[in-house]
Amino acid sequence: MVAPILPMIMSQAVLRRGGHRILGPVTLTLEGRGITIVLGPNGAGKTSLLRAMHGLDRLRSGSVSWAVPTEAARKRQAFVFQTPILMRRSVRDCIAFPLTLAGHSRRDARQQASAMAERVGLAGHLDQPAQSLSGGERQKMAIARALVCAPQVLFLDEPCANLDGRSTAEIEAILLAAREGGTRIVMATHNVGQARRLADDVLFVHRGLLHESGPAAGFFSNPQTPEARAHLQGDLLS
Repeated sequence: MVAPILPMIMSQAVLRRGGHRILGPVTLTLEGRGITIVLGPNGAGKTSLLRAMHGLDRLRSGSVSWAVPTEAARKRQAFVFQTPILMRRSVRDCIAFPLTLAGHSRRDARQQASAMAERVGLAGHLDQPAQSLSGGERQKMAIARALVCAPQVLFLDEPCANLDGRSTAEIEAILLAAREGGTRIVMATHNVGQARRLADDVLFVHRGLLHESGPAAGFFSNPQTPEARAHLQGDLLS
């Protein structure tokens, strides 16, 4: 049995870029099951928070720790970027790629990739070049590639930001199914409607700081900070 990597504890984490603080200090704990939505306006620091949690950016100060050693934890995580990373391969081989990196045979990796493609609605596109997919299909392929290794934690950075309503609904259904399958999801969005549909709990970020966190029902019915209330009302935050 694979050891659980949660809880994750972030303590006084700070990120700097070009001499400017872009995140923190942030202290939070990620545990349990479900979907955590990192909510906030554009430029709030949502992406920076995800990257810090996942270890893509080195902290200037503070720490992130998991229930297992960091390298073991990272092997059980996946990250989906707002703009999908494409390779010059077929859809099947793009989805299979992390499995082949992990040591699976090409045959086994491609079989698992085919099954995952069917789960996300891409069964009819397996032999197409990845570059030929539409925007929504590319994002579904990126999510399939992330899920094919059965990560314990999946990070997503605004995966529906540039998609139409139909593609957004399809991706939300994929994420809800992944949650039911036991994958812990942490997803950034500025879209309040999407946050209401998906969130089990919310981290509200503004100006690189965590202003509020807690269960989604309480956050949406009774936000505790003026910044969160303003964002939920559709006001512009400076």
